Amino acid sequence: MKKRFIAALIIVGFSGIVAQVLLLRELLIKFYGNELSIGIILANWLILEAAGAFFVGKRIEHIKRKIETFIILQLIFCLSLPLVVYLTRVLNIIFGLTPGEGLGIVPIFCSSFILLLPISIPHGALFTFGCRIYSSFQGSDVSVEGIKGKPSLGGGVIGKVYVYEAFGTLIGGIVFTYLLIRYFNSFQITFGISLLNILICLILLGASYKPDRLLLTKLLGYITCIFLFLNIFLILKADNIHRDSLKKQWPQHKVIYYRNSVYGNVAVTERGKQYTFFSNGIPMFSSPTPDIFFVEEFAHLPLLSHPSPKTILIISGGAGGLINEVLKHPVEEIDYCELDPLIIKAAKRFSAPITRKELSDPRVKIHYVDGRYFLKDTKNRYDVIMIGIPNPQDLQTNRLFTEEFFSMAKNRLNENGILAINLPGSLSYLSYELRKLNACIHDALKINFPYIRTIPGDTNILLSSASGNLSAINPALLTRRFKQRGFGASLITQNYIEYKLAPGRLKWYLESIKEAKRKANKDFSPIGVFYSLSFWNALFSPHTQGIFKLFEKISLKFFIIPVIIFVILYLIISFKNKGVGRYAVPYAIIATGFCGMLFDLILIFAFQILYGFVYYWMGLLITAFMVGLTLGGLAMTLSLEKIKDDLKSFIRLEIALIFFSFILLFTLLRLNVPFRQITFLALSFISGFLVGAEFPLGNKIYLKTSPNIGQAAGLLYAGDLLGGWIGGMLGGVALLPILGLFNSCMLMVVLKMSSFIILMFTRREGAIA
Repeated sequence: MKKRFIAALIIVGFSGIVAQVLLLRELLIKFYGNELSIGIILANWLILEAAGAFFVGKRIEHIKRKIETFIILQLIFCLSLPLVVYLTRVLNIIFGLTPGEGLGIVPIFCSSFILLLPISIPHGALFTFGCRIYSSFQGSDVSVEGIKGKPSLGGGVIGKVYVYEAFGTLIGGIVFTYLLIRYFNSFQITFGISLLNILICLILLGASYKPDRLLLTKLLGYITCIFLFLNIFLILKADNIHRDSLKKQWPQHKVIYYRNSVYGNVAVTERGKQYTFFSNGIPMFSSPTPDIFFVEEFAHLPLLSHPSPKTILIISGGAGGLINEVLKHPVEEIDYCELDPLIIKAAKRFSAPITRKELSDPRVKIHYVDGRYFLKDTKNRYDVIMIGIPNPQDLQTNRLFTEEFFSMAKNRLNENGILAINLPGSLSYLSYELRKLNACIHDALKINFPYIRTIPGDTNILLSSASGNLSAINPALLTRRFKQRGFGASLITQNYIEYKLAPGRLKWYLESIKEAKRKANKDFSPIGVFYSLSFWNALFSPHTQGIFKLFEKISLKFFIIPVIIFVILYLIISFKNKGVGRYAVPYAIIATGFCGMLFDLILIFAFQILYGFVYYWMGLLITAFMVGLTLGGLAMTLSLEKIKDDLKSFIRLEIALIFFSFILLFTLLRLNVPFRQITFLALSFISGFLVGAEFPLGNKIYLKTSPNIGQAAGLLYAGDLLGGWIGGMLGGVALLPILGLFNSCMLMVVLKMSSFIILMFTRREGAIA
């Protein structure tokens, strides 16, 4: 029975990570692919798991038939998973959304919270139940009288369950990244996970058979068998369910292509004779009729601003008409970079004449590589570099809008060369968010380019150059070049050029952004992501604009001062009441959960900044963290009996976490020199090891003051997840974009220093033995 239950725990961890990543991808498509939604989804997952572990899990002490209850929770989890995926697909019907339309911060929070609830709560409760059930196989008495004097036994039980789940999570992360997501659709994956969990439930039922439980065991067995056969039937119908959900996901559109890659999701819809290509739910381009306003303005106005554009670099967004318009100029060579090969493959598969023409032209060279990496590696120089992405809406795109990237682009331009980017704009009124977004990118350009010319509109086109020729641009010059080159266009005419370059519009634009207090968008202070998210939120959830304005005021002292006040108050209270000392370890666990989440986010940010293909390496980074988490938890669990001074060892781990935060800060400072990718795996491993090692030891210490395994496991596991929830909610949305990566590392140092001081005081006062 013990070995079968261990297998069940591993499957719980395996299923949890697959469900988490799968739902993250599905919800990301519905939430317009923005980084804000990722933080909220992960945070909701963690807080619901914490609720399940603490509020539901602690009820196990009052339940007699624990194995059967564990099985029921596992069935609720696995059977809810396919249903939640389907509801996620049809979320647009509930909110009345059209394809490509996003949601505001409040709907994202509420909808993801409700959708994750039937999955995360039972999954969190399974950990607490698992600790209590596993303790019975170890011969542990979990009563107050039985566990006193033997906290290492309870801590060892919790630590082992933690390791088994983490091991399952490790395997699940690898299998999902390199097998499931490549070859199976979401419903095939979810029904497969359900089948795996149902089978282990049947195995547990058979092993737990007792004569006094015959009726309940039979009833639960019959129900599980029904679910088993139903699940097998649904697996056979998974493709039909998949296609039906896609019809509802894109109403009034025919989904003709839907694939997942290591970079994301690519979908192609057909309506009439028009194809629309989506990446992670975001419309990329249309064919055969492109967005005439965008492709003609963004192609012709920058190229007409150059006296003789011969060599062009287009980074993303070239297919679907932009390259076709660029080819109308006297260009000799176009390098086109697109990170996800699926986008180009889909464009070629469902190509219109315009797409076939532009992608097959001998002057066009397609590079399936990140544009920033290509620009850094290439020896070519260009007359015009064009960024086809409209704004820094996430980490991947922000790398193309920073001070450091603009410096790289400047070094790859020929004399009179022009860098062309585009940002959201308005013909009549620039909102607070638009002013901030445009201003922070404008300032980043200004640091590198002495000459900047903006062409305002619904899409602002920003032209930058080291040459003074850009300042001589006027309607007459562009009209003359337009006539000399003799190409046809639907939109670009002499009158239209005069309209776009009207001096009054430029003056109005510059005065608008001048009013905005801002700082330049940088690699390690990606404020552009924050302002892009703020602008996006203002469109879809305007009543929450105040939240972003509050976040904008955040500084390091905003967090340091409350932490200092908290430590002082804690020390004063604990000096008068030693009983408060029992909360020192839970506070340290919460702080470690917070730092663990920030470690992950910082490493992801840094990897993306340096290499640009973090979605490809995400599986390896998560795997390295989970290997560290597993080995750290296992190493500590095996050492619990040998450790004589528990609190001293725990304090040493706190010191190690503080030291690691400094190492991470030093590593970020060294990212400007050649840096091996293997270092990121090492850092992920170390962070996981330290976080994993602290949890079993923390349980052993806490069991001295609360000798109930279920309560201790639930409280500390919930505290760990609560810290991760806070880190997830604040990290990607506010801390890293506003404070920057360096100051975020310093915040972790301050936070862990606070728990270190509290633990040292607790040890000195003898509040915990």
